[in-house]
Amino acid sequence: METLNGRSLGEFLEHIALELGCSTTAQDVALHLDKHDELRHLREQFLVPKVKDLPPTDLSVVDGDEDSIYLVGNSLGLQPKTVKKYIDEELDKWAKMGVHGHFEGSRPWACAEDCVVELMARVVGAKTEEVSLMNGLTVNLHLLLLSFYKPTPQRHKIVIEEKAFPSDHYAVESQIRLRGLDPQHSLLLMKPREGEETLRTEDILSTIEREGDSIAVILFSGVQYYTGQLFDMPTITKAGHKKGCFVGFDCAHAVGNAELYLHDWGVDFACWCTYKYMNSGAGGLAGAFIHEKHAYTVKPTLLGWWGHKLKTRFLMNNEMDLSPGINGYRLSNQPVLLVCSLQASLEVFNLTSMKALRRKSVLLTGYLEYLIKHHYAQDETDPDKPYVSIITPSNTEERGCQLSLSFSVPIRAVHKELEKRGVACDMREPNVLRIAPVPLYNSFNDVYRFVRVLGLALLANRSRSSQ
Repeated sequence: METLNGRSLGEFLEHIALELGCSTTAQDVALHLDKHDELRHLREQFLVPKVKDLPPTDLSVVDGDEDSIYLVGNSLGLQPKTVKKYIDEELDKWAKMGVHGHFEGSRPWACAEDCVVELMARVVGAKTEEVSLMNGLTVNLHLLLLSFYKPTPQRHKIVIEEKAFPSDHYAVESQIRLRGLDPQHSLLLMKPREGEETLRTEDILSTIEREGDSIAVILFSGVQYYTGQLFDMPTITKAGHKKGCFVGFDCAHAVGNAELYLHDWGVDFACWCTYKYMNSGAGGLAGAFIHEKHAYTVKPTLLGWWGHKLKTRFLMNNEMDLSPGINGYRLSNQPVLLVCSLQASLEVFNLTSMKALRRKSVLLTGYLEYLIKHHYAQDETDPDKPYVSIITPSNTEERGCQLSLSFSVPIRAVHKELEKRGVACDMREPNVLRIAPVPLYNSFNDVYRFVRVLGLALLANRSRSSQ
């Protein structure tokens, strides 16, 4: 794909429009970008729902045989086509050989997750031995905090965003209470400045500098789930370490979305789910990371037999031979069917690189931003015209795939109209739609179609309001 090469996105689109003899907002531009997209073949690896198969769709206003406009990979990624094949293989193996499947086949059940952990490590920028696939995200967060959060009278605080994902907030509060402490004193919530939607890196750093001597753990999202803000993880990590804090990240919205270099950044620990941008299916197997520098010094508080080294695990002598680092945190054998679905997705990621995906993502999301601002900016000459604001940072280095759109009209009505027309997107109270063009399978034409349908949804909402 042709790159920006120092041009602004507007200049880039104007250049293409000039070549095509059309406006920058014409569908021809989207089709041109798709034609020259070097990653367009990856869409063929996924099953894209048809409009007629989405439950809220109104087939009287839309063609049911079209692909749906699926822009909700930040909530649940699409199904890779090989998932069913891999799951069928394991069901067939179970049917034919029963218990022997634990040590036979392409993914023996006794170490199935180990068959794909190297692929996962590449996506998060880690060494294979620093990553484990296990449990769910919040379970892993609890296990990690049990080891890394060791409060003292002087150093007892945990720093998180004020609007962290609720599960993270609950986990942190309960970990503080588990130590006999009061979240009112030991939970430090960071919130944006008054009148702003996102956190400034300078404010995060100044808080760490000011409060650092009392902070035990800094825990941020990689990408903030509501605003779509991509945090400066290496800078936050460096600042935290300078003050003697452990630094961890919930990478649920960052993994498979942003370029991660957890090892090189020196992040102490991280965890993530795999059903969003990693496309492993609802409730898919989660991941966790502990930097190799902690492999023998930070140990699990809770033990299970899957944390025992594989070579001696089946001696069953009740003498723990603990795997170093994150692998020692494994409690039980992993569900092989969840391994299958994650493997299918990781193999698609392995056909490209996060750098290439990120390059497309910047252009894809930038194109969405350009069209939104062109069509739906506030019009001072028409105060009754609905308008859309983008609360996600415009700086591409401060965001991933997602744009969070705020509306001047009631959000529920707009969302309902979009769903009627075959759009799958995510609504979050009080007034935001989260739109995520995913570079693995979304096209520029998906973005163009969404923006066009959004206009129809706003028009329908306006007409109903005026009646």
